[in-house]
Amino acid sequence: MAGMKNLQYLASGAYDELIQPDGQARPAAASLLEHLERLGPENLRARRHAAEAAILAMGITFTVYSEAGNIDRAWPFDIVPRTMARSEWTGIEAGLRQRLQALNLFIDDIYNRQRIIADGVFPEEVLAGSRNFRGACRGVHPPHGVWANICGSDLVRDADGTVYVLEDNLRVPSGVSYMLENRQIMKRLFPEIFANCQILPVDDYPAKLHETLAALSPRAGDHPVIAVLTPGIYNSAYFEHSYLAQQIGAWLAEGPDFCVEDDDVYLRTISGLKRVDVIYRRVDDDFLDPEVFREDSVLGIPGLMRAWRRGRVAIANAPGAGVADDKVVYAFVPDMIRYYLDAEPLLPNVPTYLCMREKDREHVLAHLHELVVKPANESGGYGMLMGPRATLSDREHFSMLIRSNPRNYIAQPVLKLSTAPTLVGDALEPRHLDLRPFILQGEKTHVTTGGLTRVAMNAGSLVVNSSQGGSSKDTWIIEEKPACSRV
Repeated sequence: MAGMKNLQYLASGAYDELIQPDGQARPAAASLLEHLERLGPENLRARRHAAEAAILAMGITFTVYSEAGNIDRAWPFDIVPRTMARSEWTGIEAGLRQRLQALNLFIDDIYNRQRIIADGVFPEEVLAGSRNFRGACRGVHPPHGVWANICGSDLVRDADGTVYVLEDNLRVPSGVSYMLENRQIMKRLFPEIFANCQILPVDDYPAKLHETLAALSPRAGDHPVIAVLTPGIYNSAYFEHSYLAQQIGAWLAEGPDFCVEDDDVYLRTISGLKRVDVIYRRVDDDFLDPEVFREDSVLGIPGLMRAWRRGRVAIANAPGAGVADDKVVYAFVPDMIRYYLDAEPLLPNVPTYLCMREKDREHVLAHLHELVVKPANESGGYGMLMGPRATLSDREHFSMLIRSNPRNYIAQPVLKLSTAPTLVGDALEPRHLDLRPFILQGEKTHVTTGGLTRVAMNAGSLVVNSSQGGSSKDTWIIEEKPACSRV
């Protein structure tokens, strides 16, 4: 097939995930694009409307926090999937496994012997300035030595086709429920493609999540009691909390639903107290236990940390895992891989300047107009400076922030993120995107085949977060052999 003539798609000049520079379909996308061509614009619009109706009927929402209050919105979704060949994904998957293994070794080391600091590989001053280091976690060894059991690493592809890790999300990573729901919607919209192509499944994630959590139980037995700790219905990811609890057969509960007695954690049920073995927490460390962290927290469980430290309950992700969820610490992950695993990183970091280093800081201050500047611990695209699009006033403000607290800022070059055809109005247009695969680690390690592709819906924008107008796509990892038959 020669491009997308019927749908009149004009690539952006960035690396396009579906279309090659010569206008031909990439091999993994060929069957999909042939089918889209045959459907034409009118049928595509009809299927988009069907997707929107399904999302509303299924109640798939997310919450946006604004000055006007908390606003529930239907999950934004684009019906043109992102495709990738299995042969390429295999290398990415290996890199993600390697990365999380090194990160967990780092976290365990930081809360215990701190060999990486003693050996001069990781600067002590970075740890001293960490907002997410928790002294209450010193000396703890979680099950299997794993602190971050669930990780969502954000991947981006640059103009030359290189896939980089943009950041690692190790505290309470979200988005996996939307990945699963996106796939269900696409199966309803394009059953003919799924019947004729080997699109690798993602449906096994809930089973793998349950397996990972169950293996953390401190009590012997085949039926550990698992609970999802949620901040409640007003949290932006509450849909995901309730969805995952249902999928894995766990209790969904808020802090006041629990109590701690004799260092065991119990859930209050209509049948009385029920001992809990594993808590999949979706509450930040600061609010997890008012006896240890914020005294004013009503979201956590008084005494939880005491029970956890004594091995009476498992928590995923473990308290304190966020010490590695820091954009300054991110810059040292390649060194961690070399130090702990004696191997070279399989996936590269985006080149990163650390403003705490004088030479890096002076370079950043002199090139603010061409760099992206990020605070160490913000997420969701907030608090950063997009240099090429910033005003002089914005750059002067960030210059002051960097000088006053250099440990808190990193800078990176502006990558020309890859694009994919996206249905905008009645036409297909290129939009920039990233990819968040999910990695589980416990007794075993599991990587989703693909992940949540997030899309910047504004033309030319690089901000993909749904809270800032982004959308999402299903991600298809396609087995090249046997090839898809004609659909």
